Amino acid sequence: MKTGKTIIYLVLALAGYVEAAEFPSFGKPRAVTSGSKDHLFASYYAINAWSANGRYVTVLETDVKDRLATEQDVATLGVVDLQDGNRFIPLTETRCWNFQEATMAHWLATAPDTRFIYNDLVDGKFVSVIFDMKTKEKRIVPYPVSAVSPNGREAVSVNYARLRMTRPDYGYGGKGQNAREKVTWPDDDGLFLVNLETGGAKLIVSVASAREKMPPVEEGKDLAYFCHTVFSRDGSKIFWLARSVNPVTARGWKTTAFTCNRDGSDVRRCFPDGWGGSHFNWLDGERLMVTANYDNKLYSHVLFTVGKEDYTRVGRGLLDFDGHGVFSDDRQWMATDTYPDRLNERKLMVLRMSDQAVLPLGGFFVPEAYRGTYWRCDLHPRWRPDGKVLAFNSVHEGSRQVYMIDISTP
Repeated sequence: MKTGKTIIYLVLALAGYVEAAEFPSFGKPRAVTSGSKDHLFASYYAINAWSANGRYVTVLETDVKDRLATEQDVATLGVVDLQDGNRFIPLTETRCWNFQEATMAHWLATAPDTRFIYNDLVDGKFVSVIFDMKTKEKRIVPYPVSAVSPNGREAVSVNYARLRMTRPDYGYGGKGQNAREKVTWPDDDGLFLVNLETGGAKLIVSVASAREKMPPVEEGKDLAYFCHTVFSRDGSKIFWLARSVNPVTARGWKTTAFTCNRDGSDVRRCFPDGWGGSHFNWLDGERLMVTANYDNKLYSHVLFTVGKEDYTRVGRGLLDFDGHGVFSDDRQWMATDTYPDRLNERKLMVLRMSDQAVLPLGGFFVPEAYRGTYWRCDLHPRWRPDGKVLAFNSVHEGSRQVYMIDISTP
């Protein structure tokens, strides 16, 4: 381990936060994209970007830098070939993307080296497209995807047109769905379970059904909506956020976190009122981490078991902030990040689950051009499935690019 990191780690140990032990060795961040255009991972944080053979990662390429993208801004969707000098290979295009979740590309377990799914605007409708790298064939699924099950055969879909009204930086331009802008609590909208093989879908949890479990809203002005969905690691459960906000301001939303079985049954609220919820990641089939107002006191990374009030504040006070926490596949580590501090730096760090030790990996400066709410560049960390690489988006070298950190065990 490098001397500077060792000193930081020992200070934490002497303060009583950790037991002295060795972390893996984390290399320096290296860019795997470059050039005059900006690049970002083609999916939200925590979603696996690597093909099963580890050779390719899905990436978006765009000329847009400092504004909210519209349906007129066509982004190039391709892969970086990590075994051929990090060569970017353009494959297709999409008009459904944003700087936060990109185009929600997922490699499909049914063909993990060659096929992935992404969102697009086709014939005026938001859809998802299954793309085969070998054959270049496309198959349209008539629903956009918000999360894909581990088996690659099912997905969750939400209303991205309604999301554009309530959280513009997470929705898509183009009015490709019925936003139901006049209905506060729609009973025909919410979480849809999509069969990716047949293209059929079923509404499994309606927005209206969550009304009694969410904070009161101002009828006729506020809109309730669902967003941020993710399957548990075993595919048995779905987590999502239910929110309400006045679309005129699109600020100050109220949040309730929920889980349900994959068929929509056994809907459970995750936290008491006032805790809210922001970012999330499943540790396994029962436990997950969400950043929330722990005990109504301070924002923290909180670990809990679905259906139990066993809330644990992760990091022993070192992670009391809102970040994009994500667990490694072996569940031994959690990476997370911060929003910009007073020096306009975003921090990246790793926590060891066994003893809650925290290792800072660096600060990454945000130039002024990338500080806008709708085009900000969150680090959005993600692990390669084998745990040997930690990757993220960043703008610290002057443009938006994809970075990787190599990891080796002692």
